[in-house]
Amino acid sequence: MPNNIKYCAQCGSVVEEKIPSGETLLRAVCPSCHIIHYENPKIVAGSIPEWEDKILLCRRAIEPRLGLWTFPAGFMELGESTEDAAARETLEEAHAEINIHSLLGIFSLPHVSQVYVVYRAHLQNLNFKPGPESLDVQLVTLADIPWEHLAFPVIHESLTRYVRDIQTATAQTHSAVVPTQKPPSFYSS
Repeated sequence: MPNNIKYCAQCGSVVEEKIPSGETLLRAVCPSCHIIHYENPKIVAGSIPEWEDKILLCRRAIEPRLGLWTFPAGFMELGESTEDAAARETLEEAHAEINIHSLLGIFSLPHVSQVYVVYRAHLQNLNFKPGPESLDVQLVTLADIPWEHLAFPVIHESLTRYVRDIQTATAQTHSAVVPTQKPPSFYSS
């Protein structure tokens, strides 16, 4: 993958791309202060909030995929745990308070350098409403998940595994690499 770092954050010098001693990948290395600048995947934390036999979904008010549906999720902030980030994102996007009860799965998206950490959670109450990043927030039954209007393949993958777990009365922890393209079943589930 191409290096996006052009200048050293430590001293401001133009960095060089090279493989540092003892490593195997190209890195941005400062020729002046010798700092190695690492670029790593971003972590996205989210939750599937449950209330009785329904889950809470948000309709996106922002790009990308404006107007399509997702569960609450977003990038972690420094100093947060994945659980804290999932709860914060749920509060921001749906004004909903949750109790996380288990890990649904970890989903790798190498094509966009992201890793999704998705939790199963219980809504603490029904006092939810759209936040600034949501046009609408709704509780839906599993039969009413808007499969043809989900925002991203990772949302489809996560919800597919969540529904399968409910149907089989299991609570597995999943791990998957989400393909760059929408799966054939993306619009027909």
